[in-house]
Amino acid sequence: VEETIAKSLQFDFETIRVATDNFSDANKLGQGGFGAVYKGMLSNGETIAVKRLSKNSKQGEIEFKNEVLLLARLQHRNLVRLLGFCLERKERILVYEFVPNASLDHFIFDPINREHMTWEKRYKIIEGIARGLLYLHEDSRLRIIHRDLKASNILLDSEMNPKISDFGMARLFEMDQTHSDTNRVVGTFGYMAPEYVMHGRFSVKSDIFSFGVLVLEIVSGQKRSSFGTEEETEDLLTYAWRNWNEGAALNLMDPTMRGGSTSEMMKCIHIGLLCVQENVSNRPGMASVVNMLNGDTVTLPAPSKPAFFMKCSVIPETSSPLDVITGSTESGGHGIGNVPLSKNEASITELSPR
Repeated sequence: VEETIAKSLQFDFETIRVATDNFSDANKLGQGGFGAVYKGMLSNGETIAVKRLSKNSKQGEIEFKNEVLLLARLQHRNLVRLLGFCLERKERILVYEFVPNASLDHFIFDPINREHMTWEKRYKIIEGIARGLLYLHEDSRLRIIHRDLKASNILLDSEMNPKISDFGMARLFEMDQTHSDTNRVVGTFGYMAPEYVMHGRFSVKSDIFSFGVLVLEIVSGQKRSSFGTEEETEDLLTYAWRNWNEGAALNLMDPTMRGGSTSEMMKCIHIGLLCVQENVSNRPGMASVVNMLNGDTVTLPAPSKPAFFMKCSVIPETSSPLDVITGSTESGGHGIGNVPLSKNEASITELSPR
């Protein structure tokens, strides 16, 4: 069965070469740790996104095959769809549906674009990401942990519906497994759960942590990694939690946003804080999160303290994961022990909208 699926997904190299105009720079959408992404057009007029894995890609052939067969099974409106792959002439290529708008970070962190991000749009995006993540964690036939969920890995279609991209690093889980230890930590600091950074332990709850950070970023229009000033060491999560406890949670809301449901905003801040709690077992599962987002009458528990965050603009090469919980990936790009800062291990850096 696996072989049949693999064959039906196979593209020949020549088709992809022609579609991308010989991988021209004009068609290049971005560059990531695993290679470049190009826009392409098939002979039938269909627009595609082509991920051409670099020759020195750390992703082995087995990982590549696993990713293809894994992604081929996943069909959800809030996930970027894999259309096929190419394994020919020492090339390893993934072919995805083309998602016309840029990634979420281009909208919520951009001073001009974010003004157009109404609360309704933001709430719809939060709900869509939650549904996509629920599908990955519980509703698909596999249990898939993303491990690098962040704003630049959320693509937006022409109607601003979110699609989760880049779960190529996701480990394939049997349903009876709840978590796994890894000596290869992959992800982006700021979004990574403390138990993952410090001990290499990941589970659906480490994705939940990343989701919580993402929700607080969407609500505030602020990047966690660059929140505050040099003198002000308060982290986005701590700031949100302090304001929540002081009954001033709406201080967190993006000031460029006009109107919108205050109760929905409060609910999203509350959910975000529940997801970033330090204690793994206190974080809700995605099914609970989706219920909280959909239900008006769900009573939410009070959030406990969020995971500790130490602000640090440049991280010494010699630091170990225990020395630094997290820091900015934007400025340093330094590795911490065996923890690569994602710039970008498992996702692409956008050069232009796709």
